[in-house]
Amino acid sequence: MGPTISHAETIADRTAPCLVCHGDNGTSKTEHTPSLRAQQPAYVLIQLYMFRERLRLFAPMNDMAKNLTDDDLRSFSDYIAALPKPAPAIDPGDPARMAQAKLLTSKFRCDSCHNADYSGRDNIPRIAGQREDYLAQTLHDYKTNTRHGYDATMADVMQSVSDAQIVELAYFLARVK
Repeated sequence: MGPTISHAETIADRTAPCLVCHGDNGTSKTEHTPSLRAQQPAYVLIQLYMFRERLRLFAPMNDMAKNLTDDDLRSFSDYIAALPKPAPAIDPGDPARMAQAKLLTSKFRCDSCHNADYSGRDNIPRIAGQREDYLAQTLHDYKTNTRHGYDATMADVMQSVSDAQIVELAYFLARVK
């Protein structure tokens, strides 16, 4: 059972349980757990809704979201979107590997839907500076259809992406400034 949240608390107080897993200021240090910093509010809103309605299954998130109202979902989404964008990666990556992966983002049109800087827009998430392990797992899950979005776009795109290309895309996107 998730924590009981008082509506008298500030949004910062209410998001504190989220940041236990998703990290201080939304920068995750937890394996396979996404960073939330500066995530697109519409994307966060949809994800929280999907967790609340059990359309996306991950027990800790389903439990945390189950009692959230629609207004709560909007407040959490707006708060997360206002967090500063992720700091540039400490490891800039191997230049040759980064250049090759950049070509993959064009080939698979990542830079079209997620923007040229991978900051996302509307209901499309920020993927720039996201955790590498989370990106790789998410891309793999879309490819194998074990993660469902609110539409089939990512599942369709990922069908032609190889496992080796997933590794390279995750490597690149985690290091994008």
